[in-house]
Amino acid sequence: MIFFYKLKTWIARFMEGRYGPDQFGIFTLIAGLVLSVLSGFIGLPVLGLLGTSLYIYTLFRLFSRNRSKRIAENQKYLSLSSDTKTKARQFVLRQKNRKEYRYFRCPQCKVLLRMKRGTGEKEITCAKCQHQFRQKA
Repeated sequence: MIFFYKLKTWIARFMEGRYGPDQFGIFTLIAGLVLSVLSGFIGLPVLGLLGTSLYIYTLFRLFSRNRSKRIAENQKYLSLSSDTKTKARQFVLRQKNRKEYRYFRCPQCKVLLRMKRGTGEKEITCAKCQHQFRQKA
């Protein structure tokens, strides 16, 4: 029991001031695992090498003392993954509602708008930039 307590305190002291795990680190770890497994099934050693390099990069980030750079990397990953998730969710919703609505973009601000199908040509005002234009449903 004393051994585990000493090990726990040693690890806590070692990790003091280091960055530790975050969402980007978890992503790189899982991506490395997937690439390593694919390498075993497909037989491409390049994938295994790429997976191993992702493991090493994950360990580098985990034990790094440069917290500001690791936080910036994680924030960039979170913003990119959030954008990707939002776009995927919107795409699924558009596909689900494609028989009821017609989707199009505002010519000025490029925001995505929708209009009920079968309403003919209408004068539309963009909710974001107040630009008025004609659109056929």
